[in-house]
Amino acid sequence: MTDLTLAVALPLLAAFVRPLFNAGALRWLGQLIGPVVLALVTVILFAHWSTFSEPFAIALGGFAPPLGIAFYVDRMALLFALAVPLVTLLLWPGDDGADGARRQSLTLLLAASLTGLALSGDLFNLYVFYELAAVASYGLVAGNGSSAGYVAAFRYLMISALGSVVGLLGIGLVYFKTGTLNLAELATLGNELADPQGLAAFAMLAIGFGVKAEMFPVNGWVPEVYGAASRRVAALLAGLASKLAVLVIVRILLLMFPSDEARQLLLVLGILGVVSGELAAYQARDMARMLGWSSIGQLGIVFIAFSLPGEAGLVAGVAAALHHLVVKSALFVLAGPWGGAIDRLRGAATVSALGAGLFVLFALSLLGLPPLPGFWSKFLVIGGLADAGTALHYLGMAAVLTGTVIEGAYLLRVITTLYAPPAGSPAPPRQRGSDLLTAGLFGIALLAAAVMIDPLWQTLDALAVSGVDTAAYQQTVLAAQEAHP
Repeated sequence: MTDLTLAVALPLLAAFVRPLFNAGALRWLGQLIGPVVLALVTVILFAHWSTFSEPFAIALGGFAPPLGIAFYVDRMALLFALAVPLVTLLLWPGDDGADGARRQSLTLLLAASLTGLALSGDLFNLYVFYELAAVASYGLVAGNGSSAGYVAAFRYLMISALGSVVGLLGIGLVYFKTGTLNLAELATLGNELADPQGLAAFAMLAIGFGVKAEMFPVNGWVPEVYGAASRRVAALLAGLASKLAVLVIVRILLLMFPSDEARQLLLVLGILGVVSGELAAYQARDMARMLGWSSIGQLGIVFIAFSLPGEAGLVAGVAAALHHLVVKSALFVLAGPWGGAIDRLRGAATVSALGAGLFVLFALSLLGLPPLPGFWSKFLVIGGLADAGTALHYLGMAAVLTGTVIEGAYLLRVITTLYAPPAGSPAPPRQRGSDLLTAGLFGIALLAAAVMIDPLWQTLDALAVSGVDTAAYQQTVLAAQEAHP
């Protein structure tokens, strides 16, 4: 086992070990297991990132693909895999209450599953990791013990189960047509999937994995779940888990379905996501539900970006996804004590000036105010749509611009409420110090990205070059197959 596989194995093992140290003299050790393991995984992944030279494949257990489990490691996989332990550490749940150990175990299981999604090179193993992540998500959503949490988790489970069945049907259709589920081998058989049955398989896979990616039309669970779950769980699901599900769909698109029809389908679903999400967010009068609908709209922009062909689409999509990861995670953390009706937040800036200031920073970046990173991500998306030049791409551009206007309307409504004169008793809720620290760290990351835009641009360019090089993907994985006959 190479050390990179520990990025999945260690959190998975720690998830099962953590409940063993829930009481007694070693309880303090149980509280350290999660952060220590995640920190170690961060070091392992960062070491690979800092010394990365060319993509490579890992055949787990020495069993060659397609029978064995294959990991494929390129810059894009490493970037998203590295984001998993970093963001999970920032959003790590406390050990308060009787269910603290359970929440921490589920968080570790979620981290292991999401890392597996970033690295796996086999369609069925992607499905297995996705289902593990889904199971962890159900438990985390229901973890607050409220009736609303149980109802939201059950609804999430039903919609996700439907998506899983549809996705599994898509996997079965792919296997029926090609006889393999290894992504590298499927990339060599693209012509066999370039027909109506192949497009139907892509639609099934997109719907299946799109549940967690908040893709239209299987995203109706989002506002209810994010409203009922704790804010840190909502931040994990909206900020982190959704991006790994998006990455799976993008891998499938690039390797298995590199056709204009598949990209057009992704573009249409992205447009519908932007329109439906932003309009619903504008109508929302509850902070958590507003952020949930807003997340749907912003992920619609991510799908629109990834629908663009070539390196330009990959650069725009990764930039938009990473920006959403940082900003949406921070906003859900800030929504902890502010998660109820927006009207009751009048004067909240006088109680928590730093929290209100951070909210303004993230809102301005979402709107695309230069020189914040949100401007550059939207600039890349709109520029790519303009270069594509078809009527559908112009429609996508109109959806992004219109969505930004609607987004500005409801975010400005929240900001003016925060800075409005206090309404009297009861006083607006005060932000917790731990939440301000977490949101502040996300804010520092956002400002650092604005300052270091040139090196970030170069990194994204290099990532896109390797990401669209499907020939290198095939050669790397198939070479590992020959090395383990």
